[in-house]
Amino acid sequence: MKRKAITLGLAATLLLSTAAAAIPAEAASQTAKVVYGVNFRTAPSSSASVIRMLKKGETLTIIDKVNSSWYQAVDQNGATGYLSTSSQYTAITSSPASSSGTTATIKKSVSFRTGPSTSSSVMRYLKAGEVVQVLSQPNSYWYQIADSSGKTGYVSTQAQYITLGGTLGNSSGSGNGSSSSGNGSSGGSATASAKAEAVIAAGMKYLGTPYEYGSSRSNTATFDCSDFVRQSFIDALGLTLPADSASQGAYVKSKGHAVTDWHQLKRGDLMFFGDYKGTSKSSYANVNKATAKVSHDGIYLGDGKILHTYSVESGGVTISSIAGTHWEYRFLYGGSPL
Repeated sequence: MKRKAITLGLAATLLLSTAAAAIPAEAASQTAKVVYGVNFRTAPSSSASVIRMLKKGETLTIIDKVNSSWYQAVDQNGATGYLSTSSQYTAITSSPASSSGTTATIKKSVSFRTGPSTSSSVMRYLKAGEVVQVLSQPNSYWYQIADSSGKTGYVSTQAQYITLGGTLGNSSGSGNGSSSSGNGSSGGSATASAKAEAVIAAGMKYLGTPYEYGSSRSNTATFDCSDFVRQSFIDALGLTLPADSASQGAYVKSKGHAVTDWHQLKRGDLMFFGDYKGTSKSSYANVNKATAKVSHDGIYLGDGKILHTYSVESGGVTISSIAGTHWEYRFLYGGSPL
């Protein structure tokens, strides 16, 4: 496991050192076609749950090659999962798009989606005049882009909605209410997004790693919540966060990046939670969130999901939905430690 962590750290260093573009990891996405029915799983393991069976002829966007046996991919419905790299099941049909790193201007308000499909969730509507960074073109219908706040998603390639060209930093769009606090240059936003993607990629490699309360900070055999978050940042960026969730939360607050509405979080931000009191919203009605103690944290993935670990029964490092669950009711604040 440590050898894997070192490899990830080196990969992240190479990613972040590509100075000019500083494009998130997904910029290297490829497309692939299913050549034989294959399981689409929740994690890179043959014991992981099957989301569904991918059918022959389906087209996928390959996000990452996790190892020699597994691809991480997005299907035509916008769902993210894992499938075998065996040529018996999949065939790569395109290399990374040459449009990566270019900019584009939104001509007419258009949906900004979580996946390359009209059935994927809409994160927000991009406004006319916004300038975005084109990361890749999975197919003739969709661009993968990053907006001015660094959030990545998908937008139609139709000329009535978008035209290539423009200057980042001159966008009139306000995104989801958050903005970069840097000097207004495009580099800062792109670099922040690249770092966030590196952290998420590092964390995703540990899916299924067993949970242990008070786990050792000197190995990756098991994790508790804060150990997992800490290790993800070490692997990806060489950044050592405080050892416990409360201290990690205080560190984020010290950066001035904390928000109390989880909908305002960006992919890669950290989420901090209070004590578990039950599954119903009413169980948390009397909680003073301004003074409540942090007892859990995890990494926000966007699209209402969190990457974290919290119990042996849950299977260790896992992905959970937030909306309408105790994770939403327990949420105290979140933000970036970068």
